Amino acid sequence: MQISFTIPGAPKGKARARTVRGKNGGVHSFTPEDTVNYENLVKMCFNERKPGGWVPYEGIVKMTTVIYFPIPKSASKKKREQMLVGEIRPLVKPDCSNVVKSIEDALNGIAYRDDSQIVYSTQTKYYSETPEVRVVMEFL
Repeated sequence: MQISFTIPGAPKGKARARTVRGKNGGVHSFTPEDTVNYENLVKMCFNERKPGGWVPYEGIVKMTTVIYFPIPKSASKKKREQMLVGEIRPLVKPDCSNVVKSIEDALNGIAYRDDSQIVYSTQTKYYSETPEVRVVMEFL
């Protein structure tokens, strides 16, 4: 079985948890708001595409992720064309692994029991006039 979905907007990488000390000396860790918002968007996009009655998958998962970054406003017309045809690829942050980590973590307990079930994973980065992330999940 296969489920494909698209996450609209500029890709977001997984930000590290922040740790702060409270007034009483206690330590508190939290996930930055940008990461929480992006993971919620991922969940929503997956939930719109999953079949009715879906329960988190228990077997092997293959994930293919194509990450489309926005073209910088400063790009010349020539560079813009090169970016659109894939001659110039994004060498910018966030890196593939951080974007994929956000997606994998967001889908824990929803698409699959745990992201450790993902045994095949490929990621690629391109530029596009429509920034988004396309995800194809195969449940083997």
